[in-house]
Amino acid sequence: MNFRITLEFDCATDQYQNLRRMKPPVSRIAGFSLVEVTLALGVAAFCLLVLLGLLPTGLKTQQNSIQQTTANQIISQIFSVLRADVRLPPGQANKVCPDPPDPNVPCNWSALHGNWLRRATPDTLYFTNDANQTGTINGDPPADAAFRANITYRMPPSETTSLATIRVSWPAAVDPDNNGVPAGLVTAEIAVNR
Repeated sequence: MNFRITLEFDCATDQYQNLRRMKPPVSRIAGFSLVEVTLALGVAAFCLLVLLGLLPTGLKTQQNSIQQTTANQIISQIFSVLRADVRLPPGQANKVCPDPPDPNVPCNWSALHGNWLRRATPDTLYFTNDANQTGTINGDPPADAAFRANITYRMPPSETTSLATIRVSWPAAVDPDNNGVPAGLVTAEIAVNR
């Protein structure tokens, strides 16, 4: 083998430099060692395990979000029905309560129409996962029911406003009024202005 060695003088350092004009041997090419590859695979496997561990939490969060959205849709439906409910027109409250108020004469709440007439007990409605009403009012939860809606009417209404509390819980079989613990619960207070 012939090696060609060239000596050059470096003016900046006043030293000779040995320059080789040849290709480096194959054994000197850079690469990854087995230890480095093993460590990289270990870090990648750990990251994948962490991501797989987060999947159930993400799915549960998504399911809960869907149920809360459906519960809000149910509240919106009930609110629309209550707004359309017939009630005494504004200024006609004297047909219910005496004017001026008399403590000896009770109010005649039977003069109110629709849902506001049933003020003593709340209404319980049942809904499917698609927010469609199912079953009967104040009955037992049907097999396809996923949500329970309780509507409590606040009395007495004023001349222009009727108040109600709507509480939607899931699953439908669990009754929060009888010490049941639902998986989720959404409550809304509404004022129906006329």
